[in-house]
Amino acid sequence: MTQTAVARTQGPVRIVGAGLLGTSIGLALSKLGVKVLLEDASPANLKLAIDYGAGVRAGEGDAPALIVVCVPPDVTASVVARELAAYPNAIVTDVASVKSQVLGELKADVADLKRYVGSHPMAGRERGGAISGRADLFVGRPWVISANAESSPAAVAAIEDLAIDLGSAPLKVSAHDHDRAVALVSHVPQLVSSLLAARLVEAESADVSLAGQGLRDTTRIAASDPKLWIQILAANAVEVAPVLKAFEADLHAVVEALEDIDGAGSLAKVSRALEAGNHGVERIPGKHGTKQTAYAQVVVMIADKPGELGRLFNEVGEIGVNIEELKLEHSPSAPVGLVELYVLPSVEQKLILDLEARGWKIAG
Repeated sequence: MTQTAVARTQGPVRIVGAGLLGTSIGLALSKLGVKVLLEDASPANLKLAIDYGAGVRAGEGDAPALIVVCVPPDVTASVVARELAAYPNAIVTDVASVKSQVLGELKADVADLKRYVGSHPMAGRERGGAISGRADLFVGRPWVISANAESSPAAVAAIEDLAIDLGSAPLKVSAHDHDRAVALVSHVPQLVSSLLAARLVEAESADVSLAGQGLRDTTRIAASDPKLWIQILAANAVEVAPVLKAFEADLHAVVEALEDIDGAGSLAKVSRALEAGNHGVERIPGKHGTKQTAYAQVVVMIADKPGELGRLFNEVGEIGVNIEELKLEHSPSAPVGLVELYVLPSVEQKLILDLEARGWKIAG
């Protein structure tokens, strides 16, 4: 008999902003039986989140124990201040992706910040809005908790409980350290991806038609909402600019070398840049946050028709091999796909032989 999970979070929980994050939090808490009260400036967005099952409409007389502010960064501080004043018994957090600016504005406007704890779930999708909300959005993702000097232990514990209930791993980081870190691992990658994708706007169609998975991988996040990102970048400009400066210097060195590719040391400069990239990739956390593992790659050709991908996964499971990572690419000129399966090197040959015996074609 399956046991129902018991929520650590004490409700009711009021969520201000029923976009991607607010709706996802509401969906996850509602599944745990926590009463969720939703508010959003857009009546249509609010109704959609309610229809999805993320909670019920907030109303007068509500007495929330916890408030989660999920609004754009440029208005986060003012909304947090409003909620602290309106609900004097509630703990308040926000999920803005920049913490120092929010905290600075609150210190200037709010006398008592005992009940406020800044936080930031390191999760998201390229598309926002309630329509993109998912109850499992935060599972396995870090949830940064940026307590201020006045935050009470009870308030910090409440946000830790929220993160755990949503399947996240709570991580205590100061507002300053958080902003420095996300500038490197989130904000600058967004800019670089967008700038690269912008090169495609005036490119010849024939050139773009040659695009493969590499270009898709490096430009995927360029599809994110510009209106949201301009707010994030403006709020964290002081941390983003130095990282971009360093990137600019590296790029300038490579450009100089390419413009004089036959010159002494030019190839070495380009080689060092590429090797540095290899070393940087090695530092990105791997599966479950552990050190990256070198997996073997098995590329399987599949027909582009319903059920083929599911059949492949089922048969890999029957063979007894765990898929560690997965990539999927479609052929631009034929109705076939290439499924890149990443497995432990010790089972690579077994998987290839067994799949071929079952009629699958292995590429490469």
